[in-house]
Amino acid sequence: MIRVTDPDATVRFFNLLGLDERRRMENEGGRFTLIFLGVPGDEGGEVELTYNWDPEEYDGGRNFGHLAYQVDDVYATCQRLMDAGVTINRPPRDGRMAFVRTPDDISIELLNKGGAKAPAEPWASMPNTGVW
Repeated sequence: MIRVTDPDATVRFFNLLGLDERRRMENEGGRFTLIFLGVPGDEGGEVELTYNWDPEEYDGGRNFGHLAYQVDDVYATCQRLMDAGVTINRPPRDGRMAFVRTPDDISIELLNKGGAKAPAEPWASMPNTGVW
């Protein structure tokens, strides 16, 4: 579970990673919304987004540490994210791993399926941006 401040922006971000919204539950008494996302065709694990209706600032580990996802092609995934305006905080210089952040600043680690790809430009010489 990760806590989010803008559910629509966060769902759009995870859609870019290939996850779809499975269900959404509004709890008026508790003043929160739960949104469950998963990989199409894989009924296994889910990411739960919690949106608390009353504004609250999350710092450090209050919202989460980081999530990791295995992707078919780390270069193509990073390019798709960049084309959509997402900052690649730690580019996949080694062809194996990259880090990006959600709209709520949660680190997402992207791991290339099958191990490292051969280093390629522009990734191999791209510097880090911000923290990851």
